[in-house]
Amino acid sequence: MVLGNIHSYESMGTVDGPGIRFVVFLQGCPLRCKFCHNPDTWNINEKKIEEKAEDVLKKIKRYKNFFGKKGGVTITGGEPLVQSDFVLELFKLCKKEGIHTVLDTSGYIFNEKVKEVLNYTDLVLLDIKAIDEKTYKDLTKVELENTIKFAEYLKSIKKPVWIRHVVIPGITDNDEMLKKMAEYISTLDNVEMVEILPYHTLGVFKYKELGLKYPLEKVEDLSYERKVEIMEMFKKYNLPVH
Repeated sequence: MVLGNIHSYESMGTVDGPGIRFVVFLQGCPLRCKFCHNPDTWNINEKKIEEKAEDVLKKIKRYKNFFGKKGGVTITGGEPLVQSDFVLELFKLCKKEGIHTVLDTSGYIFNEKVKEVLNYTDLVLLDIKAIDEKTYKDLTKVELENTIKFAEYLKSIKKPVWIRHVVIPGITDNDEMLKKMAEYISTLDNVEMVEILPYHTLGVFKYKELGLKYPLEKVEDLSYERKVEIMEMFKKYNLPVH
């Protein structure tokens, strides 16, 4: 029996995949993104809510009537694939119940167990933090390579994907880098949507609560006008931008 170390739940989520979703936030993440708004999920050893997949499924099923044709369950984090055994068990149970499954991941963890998880995943939300290797390492403290391998594997198995990209002023808000990102995504024929997410500072208070220094202290939120410009840039590559 595998116990999931769960950070929290959101019962009626509307931003982590299609339709109304039951969102499960798992504890643990190997990335240390400078713009992370959930630093309290980093430590896998910090016990939050320990539950069996069967018990989590019971919670999910209470909201099944709200899912309609598009909704379902989304597993996120942290990095959910840190707990790939638990995700696999829960997704298997969800598929038996006819519940749509979404995996929100950075793609950093990529191995045979992850490939098995993907067999029970209907849609992947793949967060590509940056397309430039040096920028990616500076932002996340890990290498870009695995995320690209993950993306290429999803393409090879024709797994539906939504690409998510956070645009940070002064870091990833760079026309050359953004065009490189759009060019790369345009090579992936399994991408159903590209989400341009403007950087925001809503998670800063968590750093203060945890006694951590916020790495992007002086960076301001991305403006709405700039977000629209970037979306138009991506549309020139015939990408389904949201």
